[in-house]
Amino acid sequence: MSGQPATSHPSTPPYGGGQLDMPGDGARLYGGGAPPVPQSRAPEPEPEPEVPGLGTTAVLPYARSRTSSRTRWLRAWMMVAPVDVVALLAPLVLSQSYWRGTIANAVLTVFLFAVGGLYRPRRHVSILDELPSLSGRLLAAASVVAIIAAERHASVAYVGGFMRGVALSALLVILGRAASRAFTVLSRKRRWAEHNAIIVGGGPIGIELARLLRRYPQYGLRFVGCVDAPSRQDNGVLQLSGTLTDLEHLVRLSECEVLIIADPDCHELTLMETLLQPRSSRCDLWAVPRLWGSRSHSGYPDHIGAFPIVKIGDITLSGPRWAIKRASDILFAAIALILLSPVLLLCTIATFIDGGRGIFFYQERIGRYGKPFKVIKFRSMRPVNEQESQTNWSIANDRRVGPIGRFMRRTSLDELPQLWNILRGDMSVVGPRPERPYFVEKFSAEYPNYASRHRVPVGLTGLAQVSGLRGDTPISDRARFDNYYIENWSLWLDVKVVLRTVSEVFRAGGR
Repeated sequence: MSGQPATSHPSTPPYGGGQLDMPGDGARLYGGGAPPVPQSRAPEPEPEPEVPGLGTTAVLPYARSRTSSRTRWLRAWMMVAPVDVVALLAPLVLSQSYWRGTIANAVLTVFLFAVGGLYRPRRHVSILDELPSLSGRLLAAASVVAIIAAERHASVAYVGGFMRGVALSALLVILGRAASRAFTVLSRKRRWAEHNAIIVGGGPIGIELARLLRRYPQYGLRFVGCVDAPSRQDNGVLQLSGTLTDLEHLVRLSECEVLIIADPDCHELTLMETLLQPRSSRCDLWAVPRLWGSRSHSGYPDHIGAFPIVKIGDITLSGPRWAIKRASDILFAAIALILLSPVLLLCTIATFIDGGRGIFFYQERIGRYGKPFKVIKFRSMRPVNEQESQTNWSIANDRRVGPIGRFMRRTSLDELPQLWNILRGDMSVVGPRPERPYFVEKFSAEYPNYASRHRVPVGLTGLAQVSGLRGDTPISDRARFDNYYIENWSLWLDVKVVLRTVSEVFRAGGR
């Protein structure tokens, strides 16, 4: 494997080769710590074989997990959220007199929990850490619903009965949380549920994190490897599995799901280019803050051992975020095709009058993860040949564009057939605008951050376009806006971009 350190021995199996994956040995460091005390009348354990090139305190990765393939899809919130809902609705078992208030209280409480980060992944799980945040949000939700109930029902007895049910549900939520968290810790310690993790950085912090993950399985992570820049060689303690350029291959080989950024010996730009590769970008990303002592903004800090650790926001659209975005895309495109069908018919007729047959224009563009697809547009002119179509940057001042085609381009009406691309899944409503393969290759070589925009589906419109970056505008500025959109995506941001796009269309502020 490229990037294999010079100190490792050719016969050493990758990821520990199963030497350390013996029953009951999951928390031991290789050769580290005091030897186990033998039981009475038990034979003295044979010494473990030394790995050439490594010191006696070396930390080696685990072999392939025996359980993670069956439990990889599990997340703690999958158990915590249903327990919360059941506890909040429990008063309905005793009485249905307050069912409206009970349901409203449950919905508001779950919403406040989600906003407050109580369903976010955590490495250190403890009910005592969550208790202040839980109590505050339970009280806030109960207060809002109680005020509404008091306004609607003048009877003190009615409100009092409802509040007793709310108090019962709050107590059950706390008890349910305590039980679910205890089960989470137990399942991690027994390695029923764990996720393969690669540490990025082989310095002092990376070494200690590797030791902690080996020694304490309650963090739910199985240490399967460590990568760093070629400038950092093995130090005799932590065996590097490869360099940063090997990360994409190692993520696939070890079925890695979590990357921990410790202290890599490289520039931030190099690190980001590595993390934005297709497989690496799908992993959960955690990082040890450079500035120690800084407080987390999530309400209560997380940590592995004594190392503070923060969850990096999703740097690509995946999981529930992608499901929400895709559902909104399908809904928007379907409704838009129905409502705009008269406009599409008029554009079809106008295009036929302007240029005859060949109403639609199909052109190869690059989509998510560099996958090519055929984008559909109304034809505004006829290129001389396919080479011109693929390599001509702008036709804004081309005399072959007739008055109808120029109007459609200025109002972006020629882009409407791309609603079909959205329904097919080639595109999204909002995202980086798709570009031709020739220019993708050219811009990726000239601008370091350009290729990063292809980690999400391309869009019918985009933040860069509604910010005035259309036509002959700096590519570097477009790439920055596109990557900002990806890293700060929200459904409301999509709504804002669509509204600004509609405004640009009515102002004819297009190309």
